[in-house]
Order: sequence, then C-alpha cells, then structure tokens
Amino acid sequence: MSDSGPSVDVTETPVVLFDGVCNFCSSSVRFIHRHDDGRLRFAPLQSEVAADLLAEHGLDSDYFDSLVYIGPEGVHTKSDGAVHIARYMEFPYGLGWHLRYVPRLLRDAGYDGIARIRYRVWGKKEECMVPDAELRDRFLATSDDEAGAEVAADD
Repeated sequence: MSDSGPSVDVTETPVVLFDGVCNFCSSSVRFIHRHDDGRLRFAPLQSEVAADLLAEHGLDSDYFDSLVYIGPEGVHTKSDGAVHIARYMEFPYGLGWHLRYVPRLLRDAGYDGIARIRYRVWGKKEECMVPDAELRDRFLATSDDEAGAEVAADD
C-alpha cells in the first residue's frame, strides 16, 4: 500500500470505484449521487486511493475492467457491483437490487456489452472527472486528487 493514509472503512459507507475518464461512468456517478441515500462514496479507479483499496481487497491496482463496489458485503465487480449499488438507491431505482435473481452470466453479458462500447458511444476524457462542489464531499481523495478539486466538473 502507498503512504496515502489509513485504510478506508467501508462498513458504514461503501465505496464505488469507477473509470474516471469514461463519460458514461462519470455520468453514472452523478446519477447515483442524485438518487442514492447518501451513504455511497466514490473514487476514480485511476486514483491512488483506489489503487490502495484494490490492493487491500486482493485486486490488481491497475484493475480498470469494471466498476468496483466495496462494502460490508465484500467486493463486487461488473453487474454484481451495480446490483449492490442499487440497494442504496431510492424508488424506483432501488428495484435494481432484485436483478440479483437474474443469473450473473446474463447480467454480466449486458454489462460487458455496454463496457465494450462505452468509449465509442459516450466518449472519454483525457483526465479523470473532477467532482463539482455538491459531489466533492462524497469523493475519497488523496493529496494528489485534492490538488485538482477546485476545478468544477465539466458536465
């Protein structure tokens, strides 16, 4: 682990790690922020804090293949991560939690399909998303991340 600070406690406030350069993923984080119960925190997969969390939970620090949900139930990626995020969402989005009954093979096929086209359809940024003032409080940050935190998100 790096010297970025103590481990993040995910028992009360789960963490969503996302591809910070993906426009679709950044928009999804903004959507989640508007419709969840306020407990989820976020960090781009490209950040130091994400690398530390990934390593702490047994994933490669350069894992960028899917979103990663880390919470009291453990670490979940791809559609499992999305389904766990739905548990924190307001109605009707919270109904996505019931997708856990759909076989993972089918859910992941849909997830992988979107993942394959996300850059082509929605585009990608040169640098990670910088959260706006309202979302900034829910972002985990290292000192490197905080250096750019004064810049408003480009919506």
